[in-house]
Amino acid sequence: MKFSIVKGRIAIYYLGLDFGTSGARACIIDGDKAIVWEQRVAYPDPAEQTTADWRAALHTLLSALPKDIAAQLHGLAIDGTSGTVMLCDAKLEPLNPALLYHDDRARQQAAQLKAIAPERHAVCTATSGLAKFLWLTQQSDINHAAYFLHQADWLTALLGGKPGISDYHNAMKTGYDVEQLCWPHWVMALPHTHLLPQVFAPGEIIGHIQPDIAAHFGIHPQCAIHAGTTDSIAAFIAADVNQLGIGVTSLGTTLVLKQLSAIRIDAPEYGVYSHRYGDLWLVGGASNAGAAVLRHYFNDKQLAALSAQIDPLQDSPLDYYPLTKIGERFPVNDVRLAPRLEPRPANDVEFLHGLLQGLARIEAAGYAKLAELGAPTLKRVVTNGGGAQNTVWKKMRERLLGIPVSTAVVSISQARKSLENCLPLVHSEAAYGSALLCLNG
Repeated sequence: MKFSIVKGRIAIYYLGLDFGTSGARACIIDGDKAIVWEQRVAYPDPAEQTTADWRAALHTLLSALPKDIAAQLHGLAIDGTSGTVMLCDAKLEPLNPALLYHDDRARQQAAQLKAIAPERHAVCTATSGLAKFLWLTQQSDINHAAYFLHQADWLTALLGGKPGISDYHNAMKTGYDVEQLCWPHWVMALPHTHLLPQVFAPGEIIGHIQPDIAAHFGIHPQCAIHAGTTDSIAAFIAADVNQLGIGVTSLGTTLVLKQLSAIRIDAPEYGVYSHRYGDLWLVGGASNAGAAVLRHYFNDKQLAALSAQIDPLQDSPLDYYPLTKIGERFPVNDVRLAPRLEPRPANDVEFLHGLLQGLARIEAAGYAKLAELGAPTLKRVVTNGGGAQNTVWKKMRERLLGIPVSTAVVSISQARKSLENCLPLVHSEAAYGSALLCLNG
């Protein structure tokens, strides 16, 4: 592979693409893990996002790549939302609307899986990939189906031209055995399992970019395509946490908690599951609550102005559970749990105080549940996602957790500021984590 020489060394770049709950992001890093370019695209309607939205966002991000950097891309990897799945034909055209990460229509199928899956398995929930696989194959005309794919699988296949491939982070909730590294017999005994993907390790090279795609976007023709991961694990990778006792909280559209553990912990009744992560396990859960409920009531300017008037050291008398709709996954796994957002005070400062405190209490309850199930005691928490920039919320969370909370770097300018002040450089964006997958894979 030929690359240009920059300042006496080869210029090699890696592209991470993150398809999250609200939009898509791109991040390019060099061989020293430094960010050299970033871009993002919002979905037209995040609540009703479609495969067409993802394809359009992918093309928009690739079209925006700086030409000199695109020509030197050494590899790329894509992360997507966990449990977002679809059926496709042989040409990768979706046969039905994708079922999104929080879609819980497969309740009956989840109940069926409880009868055959190992006890406390992650597939035994209505939002799991395997429950959705059963729903799709039972509801759809599968005569033209060729592949069952996760969001990241489909987008990766569009670029690499090798459909039917996944990674064991995305495939875990579809029943893949991440200890034995195979599809277990109880999964393969189900109907239509020939549609399930071949599974690679996250970051493993699975091929190279298609020549026509490379030519169209000016990407190096030998750019490697790496197996991807989920958006929340990519965010964890970006935080560069490699020791026990440190939690990573992603404050995005939804609230995601993860921490490393020496033992595997799976408790689907609480929405808790573990991913294989080197020689350790990455244990955590994802709430349906998150910043989405804040943006339902306030814009960024309002959030900043109102937050500045809140005393984070004082409790709010409001007892909120701030969901955007009925249904919760973690730390309470209850598809019937209703939002609790009443009474609403006339004063917006008091209302926001209650919302932020409600989310902070969910985070604290989540880490407490992980500890109860055997996860290591937390010493500190690293925060990423858009909500991490709210300093008042940070102080409130720190008070309720009882441990230090730090904020990850989210942009090139912030990274430079951190380096200038000799601060530890911890990144926030999942796209950065996906780029690291290429470098470390």
